[in-house]
Amino acid sequence: MANHGEWQFGIYFNGLVGQKPSLPMSYDALERAAEAAMSEEVWSYVAGGAGNEHTQRANVTAFERWGLMPRMLAGAAQRKLGVEIFGQQLPTPLMMAPVGVIGICEPEGHGDLTTARAAAATGVPMIASTLMQDPLEDVAAALGDTPGWFQLYPPNDRELTESLVRRAEAAGYQAIVITLDTLALGWRPRDLRIASFPQLTGLCLANYTSDPVFRSRLDAPPEEDPQAATGLWARIFGNQSLSWDDLAWFRSLTTLPILLKGICSPDDARRAVDAGMDGIYCSNHGGRQANGGLPAIDCLADVVDAAGDAPVIFDSGVRGGPDIVKALAMGARAVAVGRPYAYGLAVGGQEGIEHVLRSLLAETDLTMAVDGYPTIASLTRDALRPVR
Repeated sequence: MANHGEWQFGIYFNGLVGQKPSLPMSYDALERAAEAAMSEEVWSYVAGGAGNEHTQRANVTAFERWGLMPRMLAGAAQRKLGVEIFGQQLPTPLMMAPVGVIGICEPEGHGDLTTARAAAATGVPMIASTLMQDPLEDVAAALGDTPGWFQLYPPNDRELTESLVRRAEAAGYQAIVITLDTLALGWRPRDLRIASFPQLTGLCLANYTSDPVFRSRLDAPPEEDPQAATGLWARIFGNQSLSWDDLAWFRSLTTLPILLKGICSPDDARRAVDAGMDGIYCSNHGGRQANGGLPAIDCLADVVDAAGDAPVIFDSGVRGGPDIVKALAMGARAVAVGRPYAYGLAVGGQEGIEHVLRSLLAETDLTMAVDGYPTIASLTRDALRPVR
């Protein structure tokens, strides 16, 4: 398999005949283009964070406190980016994090399906959100041979929770990611300023309105009384209370691997593994849910140590290839991105997502090449130094 960094040569060769990229080549340019392409409501939801967004910014800038030690003559002319997770070999360590409004990040309103098709085209796994514009079964079918994981927001209804998990398993998703840091909705001034919460208008609720348990809770089908369906969703989504005692019940629902998302404390990571969870997802929700916390990357190494042999997936603040490399060096098994591919979708549809993913993989690959790290295994904490 060719090195991912060689993708850039196609761009340079096109330049010889006067053809320049039609899509942005830097994150800052991508962000500006996405703001121009998105409605105010969608832009606010995707780009915004909690409070004054200090934690959201800190997630990004915290990567700058670490630098890679360059190693020469390390045999890095050919790189191997493959990783193994839950017994499955993946071609790269890149994943697409769940984005609860990815469905409406494209004008046609089927962004979940478009994301799945981009995953199928690139081999980059998609972690599909509970909050979809199209039912989870349709999204799973669009993934083709590329693995998909299902991210679960546990509703305050055990029968509905069980239904969602069993539907995901039957549809072919290969892991369940339980998000724990959204049991209450964070304080997000951008959305509050324009009084906008897309799900309360009925958007991104297809997994609920298509679910037989959810429908059984309504007096009329959602198609006939969408307001009642939205009201029911609001009551079961925003009124959840979970404890460590609930993990045994989650474990009983499925034989699929289960990961807990939102884990930043090493004590919580140990407890999760002891409770039978198969993996840890270290994340602070990109700074969207709580302000004033630690940058997620500052928590990663301790979480990896506490998790033992359980794989740790990381997201929050990843904006380029060097960020991916640094997270891998700290021990993450895979690294997920959210806003970058959401912006790619808004700017260029499926082509935009694929462009973003290939850009990230090329920069990751070239960072490893130039700094002398031929494999993921060669990226250890010894590769990192604090930047003074």
